[in-house]
Amino acid sequence: MLSDADVDNKIPTQGLRYADASDSEYYILLTKDKKPICRTRCLNPPEHLPHHWNVNDIVPTSKIILDGMSHCFLSPAPECSRDHNEWRRFLIYLQGRDMVAIAKFKFWEFYILPPDQTSNFTNIRVAYKMEKTRNASNGRGHGESGRSCQVVRPTATKANINDSPTLPVNIVKETVSRGNACIQARVSDTSEDNFSPVLKFSPVVGDRLSSESTIETCSRPEPRAVKQAGPLEKNFVRADPSYLQTLGQAHSGWIFGAIAELVDNSRDAKATKLEISIESIYFKKAGKDIPMLSIIDDGHGMTHQDVVRMTYFGHKQPDADDPNRIGRFGVGFKTGAMRLGKDALVLTQTADSRSIAFLSQSLNQGKDNLEIPIVSYYRKGQFMELDTVVQSEATAKYNLKSIKEFSPFNKYLIGEKAGLFQDKCTGTQIYIWNLDQWGSNYCLEWDNGLNGGSSFHQGDILIRSRRIRSRPGQISQKVPLDYSLRSYLEVIFLVPRMKIYVQGSLVRSRPLAKSLNKTCVETGIIMGKSAHLTLGRCQLEWEQMNCGIFLYWHGRLIEAYKRVGGMIHNGDTGRGVIGVIDVSDLMDEGNGLVWVHNNKQGFLDCEPYARLEEWLGKVADEYWDNKFDSLNVVKDGALYKPDQEWVQCNKCRKWRMLDPGFDTKSLPVEWFCYMKPFEGLCDLPEQKVDAGVVTVSAKRTGYDSRENSLPFEGIATIKVEDMSSDSIGLSRMAEDSSPLKRIRRGLPRACKKV
Repeated sequence: MLSDADVDNKIPTQGLRYADASDSEYYILLTKDKKPICRTRCLNPPEHLPHHWNVNDIVPTSKIILDGMSHCFLSPAPECSRDHNEWRRFLIYLQGRDMVAIAKFKFWEFYILPPDQTSNFTNIRVAYKMEKTRNASNGRGHGESGRSCQVVRPTATKANINDSPTLPVNIVKETVSRGNACIQARVSDTSEDNFSPVLKFSPVVGDRLSSESTIETCSRPEPRAVKQAGPLEKNFVRADPSYLQTLGQAHSGWIFGAIAELVDNSRDAKATKLEISIESIYFKKAGKDIPMLSIIDDGHGMTHQDVVRMTYFGHKQPDADDPNRIGRFGVGFKTGAMRLGKDALVLTQTADSRSIAFLSQSLNQGKDNLEIPIVSYYRKGQFMELDTVVQSEATAKYNLKSIKEFSPFNKYLIGEKAGLFQDKCTGTQIYIWNLDQWGSNYCLEWDNGLNGGSSFHQGDILIRSRRIRSRPGQISQKVPLDYSLRSYLEVIFLVPRMKIYVQGSLVRSRPLAKSLNKTCVETGIIMGKSAHLTLGRCQLEWEQMNCGIFLYWHGRLIEAYKRVGGMIHNGDTGRGVIGVIDVSDLMDEGNGLVWVHNNKQGFLDCEPYARLEEWLGKVADEYWDNKFDSLNVVKDGALYKPDQEWVQCNKCRKWRMLDPGFDTKSLPVEWFCYMKPFEGLCDLPEQKVDAGVVTVSAKRTGYDSRENSLPFEGIATIKVEDMSSDSIGLSRMAEDSSPLKRIRRGLPRACKKV
């Protein structure tokens, strides 16, 4: 065993090469089961040595044959007292049991030998070997060219980091010699498997070893002579800060699509509550109060790695389509946030960690490359401590300084917002400011509504232009969904589960398929896949002269009021008729490809979508001809109740079917399963209506709840196939029930045949 004095005096032993004062210091992160033990310094590093060693196994010394292996030495370089303690515990374990720790990585095998009894744990000996892979065709070593590759590992002292005005970047410069060519590449991770040139947005990805790296400024390269190119050259890109503004154009046609992206993320995080609001906050840099949009959920939050992945500009799409997840393309947060405003801050917390990320056009203005500061913490008891495993302390301090300088968030405001998580609660908070403008004002306008929980005038966020989206054949000038966030969120999900608040007031979810009358379920086969369409009449849409099909994908609304068939050519055809369909299976190509725009506001021009349009048009026209074309509705203020009326429990979020004729206006703002008329338990399963069966309420007109207007209690169910011949199918059911005779005629009292 080499003594500490031998190492200090650089005495060669066993023919080993040692790092002298002129050599670069080489740091290695030692982990066990991917949990950090301690940062170490290699005193005599061989070339191409990995930066990260993970101990895979620990075996007795007697089982290891070290003959012919090379050796190097590790000394501790702890960043905190925890590292120092873990280092000693690790070596005491090896020493007391005479064990060898083994770390294997690709072509490397490292054997960390136990220290002798006289060691003070300052230096330990490591035996290593590297497999040399030969190419059978040319006999060269591993690699494309077979030529030598020298890795230069520059360093920066702590004083350099503190004195530098720029952020320390963990960069390893790889010089590959191929003939007369010289290629330099940046590497954004210290691990060996990521040792390849990649796009580096900024140093905030959080390398543990960044404090030992060189400091590089983002400036334009000086012109230099270019030598003749070698056999292989790769051209990698970098992100200019102006690309953030370009990303926001994905939702240039409709700003609510940007908010929907952030709502989708909350749903994917299994949030049960989501709050969206705009409030004023003082911004010191602007010297005044500014509006700030906040989106807060109680989902499972994001780890440091999740936050880093969220800031990537896209990611590899999955090979299979997950029906329970909306997010897919890896651009939703960036496109949504940058459409709403110039600057966005994310504060997220899991059970064991907390992270802050800052996506900002203001911070990156005038820079050559994009910088995205991220600061992460880990839970230690009841407190959050800076996580130096994923970032150095210098990097974290620099990033926090940038956040405080270019945002309204000082340490007090950050602490206040973090306090919203309470104890060990999880969730994500997104704050966006420098909102997109409409002339001298903002594209969005907001109303806090009336106090006291009034359901008549609730808070809302509106698009200032009030512009109605263009649809073929549309004559209506009143489509609240197009400019009212509250109206849009009422129908954004096919089966609403999450409680959503806008400007402090609860959004009453409106599952469309449960709010129609004269309902009909049609089933068809499109390109070998089944499609189920629910058609019905909505009194509200009839009054607003709207109609069309609502297309959902993964349970999220993609297209609304899509006119098909005769609706396109005649503005009054299909008036009040609404269709609801989920096309997740149909829009899945089967190999991971889905026919959905990455802004989730439309479908690609593909064969499945074209076939779907044809089928929807045919079915909608048949429904209109059979149910409504021969009717003349008398305008005497008659109202049509849905075939079934439902209410959602504020606790379990299950939907409960109401009794026939129950006055929905008597329901409180917050309704629970134990209340009337359900009077049950949250544990009871949710009611469902079988496919092909329509439940018809006993009372067809009006919302009068007088008892004498209800001749009987109960619900009648009829098969869809019987609805095309009301006089035949229902007459048999209504032999002994006079109230059903009125339904048998197929007309409410306020209607008559032409």
